[in-house]
Amino acid sequence: MGLSIGIVGLPNVGKSTTFNALSQTQNAQAANYPFCTIEPNRAVVPVPDKRLDELAKIVNPERIQHSVVEFVDIAGLVRGASKGEGLGNQFLGNIKETDVILHIVRCFDDENVTHVEGRVNPVSDVEIIELELLFADLQTLQKRIERLERQSKADKNTKAMLDVALSLKAHLEEGNPARTFKDKESEAFVEINKELRFLTNKEVIYGANVGEEDLGEDNSYVKALKEYASSNGCEVIKLCSKLEEEMVGMDESERAEFLGSLGCEMSGLEQIIQKGFEKLGLISYFTAGVKEVRAWTIHRGDSAPVAAGVIHKDFEKGFIRAETIAYEDFIKYGGEAKAKEAGAMRVEGKEYIVQDGDVMHFRFNV
Repeated sequence: MGLSIGIVGLPNVGKSTTFNALSQTQNAQAANYPFCTIEPNRAVVPVPDKRLDELAKIVNPERIQHSVVEFVDIAGLVRGASKGEGLGNQFLGNIKETDVILHIVRCFDDENVTHVEGRVNPVSDVEIIELELLFADLQTLQKRIERLERQSKADKNTKAMLDVALSLKAHLEEGNPARTFKDKESEAFVEINKELRFLTNKEVIYGANVGEEDLGEDNSYVKALKEYASSNGCEVIKLCSKLEEEMVGMDESERAEFLGSLGCEMSGLEQIIQKGFEKLGLISYFTAGVKEVRAWTIHRGDSAPVAAGVIHKDFEKGFIRAETIAYEDFIKYGGEAKAKEAGAMRVEGKEYIVQDGDVMHFRFNV
């Protein structure tokens, strides 16, 4: 199970610089002109989790395998994208493939970096993109409504779906995103969204791209963005894309010292990855052996058989039991053997709901 985060924003706000830092390569050209990114660049990056390192100190495995997140650097958006302006249609299609939107917003002044709108105004920048996403959703929804209206004449069972679609259209026309639709848990909405993958139904994280001098106290741009985000049920994570890129190549101790000098415990990108996991209700459990210490990604609330199926479908089909040790107990007792001696290993059945950080070994029969 993976997580895909699409990096979006107006041209020249720091998207490609952010992506360079994520990918640890320079395969996304960062240039001071619109549309330097045309094809979506992709990078699969590890999810930071210090618990893996602590497990490895005990197990001494041949390798450590983190959960991963895929980031997609998507071409910059301009006004009129929903009507095909700039690279609008391609941009909107790429967003549909992602799970979470990371909206990079310019929150710094720099006369040497062109702003496509001719001024720095974070809230206005956000509204430009979100309005285009809303227009795009309305267009696709209208086409679906027209089909439903034709189908409802011959099939009365489609009326409920048509009613929900019309209600959603009214909701969008009032300027509201699909993620705040009152009937979004209904079967009809779920089915429509599965087909259309509404852009405004995706979780959004705003990345406030600031200068190094503003990593500490929020500047006026960040304050305005946070106020806007709070009113829309979203969160803001502050980062300096240039500094994130400078940290590429630093070893762990150097990065820690560098972040400490900035008054930060965790980089902005690490915070974004963790917040993306949280937004989608994802957690990690671990397997720990001499060959490999590994994190596996599941949804919060998944049962033990479902978690086993992430490793291999046969594990789920033939699930017998899960031998489970809480991460804290594994560390406390210094490994599986001593945890078992202390009675900290539990044998869990099919109904067990896996907890974040569980160290697990599955028994199965196929």
